[in-house]
Amino acid sequence: MQEQMIARAKALLSDNTVDRVLGWKVGELSYDLTPAVFESAEELDRDFVYNTFSAANLSKYLVKQTRKGDGKILIFTKPCDSYSLQQLIKEHRVDREKVYIAGIQCHGKTDINKIKADGLSGISSITESDDSVIAETIYGDKKEYKKYEVMAERCLSCKSKKIVIYDELIGENGEVMDSNRFDQVEVLEAMTPDERFEFWQNELSKCIRCNACRNACPACTCEKCVFDNDNSGVAQKAAQTSFEEANFHIIRAFHVAGRCTDCGECSRVCPQNIPLHLLNRKFIKDANELYGEYQAGEDADSRYPLVDFTFDDCEPSVVYERGGNK
Repeated sequence: MQEQMIARAKALLSDNTVDRVLGWKVGELSYDLTPAVFESAEELDRDFVYNTFSAANLSKYLVKQTRKGDGKILIFTKPCDSYSLQQLIKEHRVDREKVYIAGIQCHGKTDINKIKADGLSGISSITESDDSVIAETIYGDKKEYKKYEVMAERCLSCKSKKIVIYDELIGENGEVMDSNRFDQVEVLEAMTPDERFEFWQNELSKCIRCNACRNACPACTCEKCVFDNDNSGVAQKAAQTSFEEANFHIIRAFHVAGRCTDCGECSRVCPQNIPLHLLNRKFIKDANELYGEYQAGEDADSRYPLVDFTFDDCEPSVVYERGGNK
């Protein structure tokens, strides 16, 4: 796949269809891939990487990239990324005329933390085959895993293999899947209110307010975030109370409600491994139950529940009817 992508990117640069390419390159470690912009065939040959660690959703980077110059930029989009990109275009945050979209199929990405949790340290290289991942260390250790054993949680509950927006496909398109992504939400719903409060208090107490979740989230594109406003009373890094610990994430979840495509970037980039995607999935599940099935980014025209109205919408009294049980 990587060779095909590089070849196609070089061809599009060569015929001036695009003047830049948005993809991935190796960061500090071989398994630490980071988004990058490539402007020449030489840069692509030297640095472009697509493998089991090319997990970053590139769509948000287009918000700024499409404001640079008049030329088009090529972006490679995995199925989950394509939902985010279409939602950004729908919200007029990305200029569709300045983007050339190449859809690529994805068979799940590897979570390096699962390998580290198995006790491996000093990982020097990771290679993959069709159904396995092999990790080697600087100490001479070597261990092989089945792909599903070390696959990212968001990939294990993948909602779709369908690329919903593209100019061309590299490979074949997939289909929307019968996902189990709400199973973990239902586990939380089955808890008592006190148990649920304790769960989230414990998880959110780990937050160091690094803002990684906000910075990576394709739905967080405000020009000026409320949490960067010194006059808001919530701009400080360190939380003074347990309420402030939760405040940041609860407000952010409300801000992206109805627009979150469930790409899972918030949890992927969290250095404290807080399962932030569960907050968003709870909002998605509730919106589906109260307003009808809706998938953000699925199409270019539909209005998301919080900016639409039908006579079948639930009444505010639903809050009391549902009580604290959910």
